[in-house]
Amino acid sequence: MVFNAFRLALNEIRRNVMRSSLTILGVVIGVAAVITMVTIGGGATVQVTEQIASLGTNLLIVTPGQRMGMGQRAAAPPFQMDDVEAIGREIGTVAAIAPISSQPVTAVFGNANWSTTVMGTDNQYFRVGNWALEAGREFTESELRAGSAVCVLGATVRRELFGNQDPSGSKIRLGKLSCVVIGTLLSKGQSTLGRDRDDAVLIPLRTFQRRLAGNQDVSLIQVSVRNGASTERAEEDISELMRKRRHISVSEDDDFTVMDLKEITKMLAGTTQVLTALLGAVAAVSLLVGGIGIMNIMLVSVTERTREIGIRLAVGALEREVLTQFLVEAVVLSAFGGGVGVVLALVVSVLGSRALNVPFVFNLGIVIVGFLFSVGVGIVFGYFPARKAARMDPIEALRHE
Repeated sequence: MVFNAFRLALNEIRRNVMRSSLTILGVVIGVAAVITMVTIGGGATVQVTEQIASLGTNLLIVTPGQRMGMGQRAAAPPFQMDDVEAIGREIGTVAAIAPISSQPVTAVFGNANWSTTVMGTDNQYFRVGNWALEAGREFTESELRAGSAVCVLGATVRRELFGNQDPSGSKIRLGKLSCVVIGTLLSKGQSTLGRDRDDAVLIPLRTFQRRLAGNQDVSLIQVSVRNGASTERAEEDISELMRKRRHISVSEDDDFTVMDLKEITKMLAGTTQVLTALLGAVAAVSLLVGGIGIMNIMLVSVTERTREIGIRLAVGALEREVLTQFLVEAVVLSAFGGGVGVVLALVVSVLGSRALNVPFVFNLGIVIVGFLFSVGVGIVFGYFPARKAARMDPIEALRHE
């Protein structure tokens, strides 16, 4: 009976191709919108996770001052190298630790110039931040101790100053400091917040302090925790140590911040997932609109085919057979719309992911859910017209003009 109803449904759809196409349009758009939103949102979540992971492994960032909101911080004394050495010496779970001081400068080479950030640090910076050299070398111990005028360029600075030339051995000027390029970093691209991580020049910390800053301050400490060790425990130990070193009493708040990148990853990933769910829910509304369209067209179809229904009932067709026929028609329409919507969604998702520069993450689960939801829409919104057809009085139906 179901097979026969399916065959009759296909015949009816073929007889009214244009009307059937317009009927399923809402379902097509609804399914495509839901799957596209969730797929692109999933790619954005993956991108956020990968970008933060690329900043470093098990990374803790220690900065002076407490966050006050909107990117502002309460004033607090900067760190000193003694603080950096104390963390490396007394916190047993530390794998690597990098002191960093930075300031904006204009980098100049020949007729080219570029506004960038110069960062004073040491070789641990490469380990903590998972940075790899594209060419050249790191700082030598003698260069770090003596505060030599040498530098390593980020990919953006190298491109803006040198184009396709090899910068190794060239001299550039950073404000009032002239230094020799000894290496370039592999590109990491933009961060989650849109900052270009390749737009920086690295010099030895002692060079920065003596030649640019004129002080011994350390503005930021990056700490990489050993694999297998608890970053939460390391965060607590660092906080306790820094409170002692900065002479903060029990009743006083910290005048520094220790941030765990894992927590930031979870927060940002959670935010993108919530936004994806909201967008998917909004898109799902169009599925309901499509379902209403199917119901309306099926009601029109029932009215148009009243005499046909009357004849079937008069010659012995059961109510459930008429109900099944019209319900199958509604389900076939919505399922066909769901299938077209799935194909359209995958095409739009691939193109959208490329346009937004996020990875395409195929989610079989949401594809199945979207298709089954479209079938469910056909069942729910097709039942009322089907029941109306099945409950017709054969005599009244045969009298219908």
